[in-house]
Amino acid sequence: MSIAPAPRPFEAFDDGFDADMAFDDMPATQVGPTRAPLPFADVHEATPAVGYNPVGEVMAQAEASLAESYPATDLTPAALAPTGLAPAAAIGEVSVPRIAIHVFAERQDTLAAAERAAQDRRLSRATTQIRIGGVAAAVETYQHEPTPPLIIVECLKDPQTLLWEVDQLAEVCDAGTKVVVVGATNDIILFRELMRRGVSEYLVAPLQPLQLIAAIGGLFNDPAQPFVGRTIAFVGARGGAGASAVAHNTAYAISERIGANTVIVDYDLPFGTAGLDFNQDPLSGVADALGQPDRLDSTLLDRMMVRCTDKLSLFAAPASLDTDWDISTEAFEEVTNQIRATAPFVVLDLPHLWSPWMRRTLISADEVVVVATPDLASLRNAKNMIDLIRQGRPNDAPPRLVLNQIGVPGRPEIPAKDFGAALGVHASLMIPFDAKTFGAAANNGQMILDAGAKTKAAEAFQTLAQIVSRRELPAVAGPKGKVAKPAKPADGGSKSLFAAMFKKR
Repeated sequence: MSIAPAPRPFEAFDDGFDADMAFDDMPATQVGPTRAPLPFADVHEATPAVGYNPVGEVMAQAEASLAESYPATDLTPAALAPTGLAPAAAIGEVSVPRIAIHVFAERQDTLAAAERAAQDRRLSRATTQIRIGGVAAAVETYQHEPTPPLIIVECLKDPQTLLWEVDQLAEVCDAGTKVVVVGATNDIILFRELMRRGVSEYLVAPLQPLQLIAAIGGLFNDPAQPFVGRTIAFVGARGGAGASAVAHNTAYAISERIGANTVIVDYDLPFGTAGLDFNQDPLSGVADALGQPDRLDSTLLDRMMVRCTDKLSLFAAPASLDTDWDISTEAFEEVTNQIRATAPFVVLDLPHLWSPWMRRTLISADEVVVVATPDLASLRNAKNMIDLIRQGRPNDAPPRLVLNQIGVPGRPEIPAKDFGAALGVHASLMIPFDAKTFGAAANNGQMILDAGAKTKAAEAFQTLAQIVSRRELPAVAGPKGKVAKPAKPADGGSKSLFAAMFKKR
């Protein structure tokens, strides 16, 4: 069944910058304690130039697009009611296998919630069919066709009638089918009776999309892989925006300032710079993993990774042009999923290109950070990226916007306020241009927190680390381990990495 995207209310845009985004707790609408499911089958800013103004044109197009997508009639208090977006961080990581899900809903808001949930990245592998009608419609349907792995039925009748209809549904269900019931009564006795009949979960209407996603994910959690880390994808709006430098320094700040285990995955196979930035030999870790995704396990992954500090590991790119890197989207997806089981945070350093695997990775990541410079090309490309990601992630917060290289001498810049207004998002962070500090750090294989700990850029990376990890700096902050600095040559020469690079040749 083809499901069209549901319209989303537009949140008012104010003048400030978003240094962080708060996420509310999920509304407590589920009845009863959490328990393992029972098988249902048991019972069944710049001055505008005169003339053509490309920046103004882009902003005008953006405003027109927003006005078309979110008309004034949608900005009523009712339209601005909770939409299920807020508790995105509260549901944890959900992974639903390739199954069929049938939904039989009676209320219009339940239909809308189910449609919105079906569009979500967490259910991208599942096939969802949504039909009008409650338990009676489900019973009639499954008298003539087999039942799918998961059925979600809604019944707004009294508890006794609900239990009777569930018994009727049980008679036509195949073995192994899981059933989620949506009702109107918040009653613990009813919940226990449904559990006793083998119902996997009971939810109380009205539903939020993320509430439904969390319930589905809880039924299909893989007990063999209980831990899943968060993926944070960094992508540049254009070449030279500094997305890799931002990704590497943010990952370093997460590991050394916040103290969380972090893995950097450099997916720029021919031109990746993660090895250089951390003064490590560019091993073929990522390439080897992508070449044999089906054989990956924790032991093999540990051998492929390079440990930079006690809490930071690196999957470096080979940075070689000897191979034409033609790798399937499924391989990238499988490798990313395997790496997520190794650390709480996985930072994906994505190249500046466009391909099916790039689209899939951006949409499926838990957090997306778009790094842009304050120029027209970045504005156009960032708008295209953010619009696409928003469309593919209707139940998630919009991507983060980081403006890099602010204040380049002599360069006209688009003001940050205008830049964010054209995109419909706040700039989460602005990183000042500091050629001396960044250049010295890059040539010496260091991070900004080590090369210039007291600079504004170092403070910016610590702030960004807190934003994307949703964690605060510990009371006593300080790096537990340092990236190994290049040893001084015996002849007392320069510490530059260039000599080591050419020596290998």
